[in-house]
Amino acid sequence: MTARFSLASLILLLTLLFCGTALAVKPDEVLADPALEARARTLSEELRCMVCQNQSIDESDADLARDLRVLVRQRLVAGDTDQQVIDYIVSRYGEFVLLKPRFSLRNALLWGTPVLLLLAGGIFIVLAARSRRATATNALTAEEQAELDTILHRD
Repeated sequence: MTARFSLASLILLLTLLFCGTALAVKPDEVLADPALEARARTLSEELRCMVCQNQSIDESDADLARDLRVLVRQRLVAGDTDQQVIDYIVSRYGEFVLLKPRFSLRNALLWGTPVLLLLAGGIFIVLAARSRRATATNALTAEEQAELDTILHRD
């Protein structure tokens, strides 16, 4: 009895886990041509849902994601290449719509600036410590040493 319950629970859990992505693309969105539909699904997995932000439009149930899925399919039916579809959607929604942003100087600056700031901060700390150490290791003059000795040896 427990084995059946465990197996049934496992099947139910797996069904619930995977049904979310299966239900995102509605039957009326699916293209008749399997090759075009496969391309549309691949492209939809690369585009971010602007409402959900951490889901692709292929996984999202949001209305905007549905509109983007339909737009992708319309562009494919019109004869656009995959790159033309991506470029069209990026031109309308910006590069944020891509789940994997393109490499550009702007993105390199965005990701590289924190690293550069950390390096600059580290260099500043090392240089400040060196200059502090250099000034701290200066020996006392004979006059200062004599005054220090008299202060320390007062009884």
